[in-house]
Amino acid sequence: MLFNSIEFAVFLPGVFTLYWLLPSNTVKYQNILVLIASYFFYGCWDWRFLGLLGFSTLLDFYSGLRIHSSQSPGARKLWLVASVTINLGFLAYFKYFGFFVESFAELLSSNGLQAYSSALRIVLPIGISFYTFHGLSYVFDIYNRKVTPTTDFVDYALFVSFFPLLVAGPIERATHLLPQIERTRTFEYANAVDGLRQMLWGFFKKVVIADGCAAYATPIFSDPGNYSGSTLVLGAVFFALQIYGDFSGYSDIALGTARLFGFELLKNFNFPYFSRDIAEFWRRWHISLSSWFKDYLYYPLGGSRFGKFKTIRNTIIIFTVSGFWHGANWTFIAWGAYHGLLFLPLLIFDQNRKNIGPVAAGRFLPSLLEAFQMAFTFVLVTIGWILFRAENIAKAGAYLKGIATTSLFSIPLHSGYHTLMILIALMFGIEWVERSSNHPFEKLHSRYPAIRWGTYLFLLMLCLANYKQDQEFIYFQF
Repeated sequence: MLFNSIEFAVFLPGVFTLYWLLPSNTVKYQNILVLIASYFFYGCWDWRFLGLLGFSTLLDFYSGLRIHSSQSPGARKLWLVASVTINLGFLAYFKYFGFFVESFAELLSSNGLQAYSSALRIVLPIGISFYTFHGLSYVFDIYNRKVTPTTDFVDYALFVSFFPLLVAGPIERATHLLPQIERTRTFEYANAVDGLRQMLWGFFKKVVIADGCAAYATPIFSDPGNYSGSTLVLGAVFFALQIYGDFSGYSDIALGTARLFGFELLKNFNFPYFSRDIAEFWRRWHISLSSWFKDYLYYPLGGSRFGKFKTIRNTIIIFTVSGFWHGANWTFIAWGAYHGLLFLPLLIFDQNRKNIGPVAAGRFLPSLLEAFQMAFTFVLVTIGWILFRAENIAKAGAYLKGIATTSLFSIPLHSGYHTLMILIALMFGIEWVERSSNHPFEKLHSRYPAIRWGTYLFLLMLCLANYKQDQEFIYFQF
């Protein structure tokens, strides 16, 4: 089921109403209701993979209990390894098996050996990367004695499969979400209304901005050889805006939906295109994934504790693995490695934590230096998005080669995007003004009613006017 679907528009009010009709002291029944709703939400995509979700959940729940109860360090490690191996085994099979078979066949063919690739076209279970990482973080935290395992299977199952975050994150932690699941929740009108505001902003970014940009970016990336260098640049910019509007829009809808039920999810985006360097960009983009790799891969590898060389090695590893996490394609690996290389100069010269706070703090406009830094960082990120979006490395190279021609200075061939550009400027203008808030509409309730309701109505009308059915979110494929 898609957030931007008619089915969800019926599903959400129904679950919301039943949820709050239950007595406030019956948190157990609330959790059961939301768990059933979450499995229904997931099963609407393909009910056959509900068994995989259930098995993964049961595996990590039981492994957590055994890790915690085992007195022997060897037994604790055995249960951890078993859980991690089985989880990553499922992930590798569904997500990467075909990639490795195809790559091996191509390697044999390039050396003059006849190879027949008979890899099955395996259907990727939606959200498997996200709910697998939920479970892994849980068993890691129990093993490292950061959390005590829950003995309530319903609570744990809801932690893994809570429908707002099930298919595209954010990647939650047991230390953050499980206590909220276990405690009694009461309806808070202000919190629910603020959740609706955040959802509206997310729908605007997805339906109006992301889907609008996709209409221009998709044909350009599909056949870059027929476009001028300037049009290719425009296509890359449109995709950069598409993926931001799509993924951050999903996160806003997820966080807003969770707040309707009394939950606070981890913030996943913090205005990343206002970043002044690549390090700041990665502190603001897909925050839950970046922090997951930092805590469960970078630090176990040694982090920055054993000298500059190992720090550089560990950084390259996590960026490359982060790229591979996104999918079975060399383009994703190249994209991750590219960002790792961009990060290295900041790391080497100890500048990677230079820009921590919001840009132009206490001022309305950025300085000329800040404006240049943001523009330069956006250019670097957009070049990376070409690698991310291209079907393969050869096509990414052809796309970049097509930009580096004299046609780069021509007028873009596309027309009719001027209204979209105005809406994009509106989006960034609102986000710039509210860049210190959790989301752009967080403080809108304190303004004049006419302005507040006029803004809501305007964005709602834009969403309805631009709505198209079956427009999936980009990160569903990961």
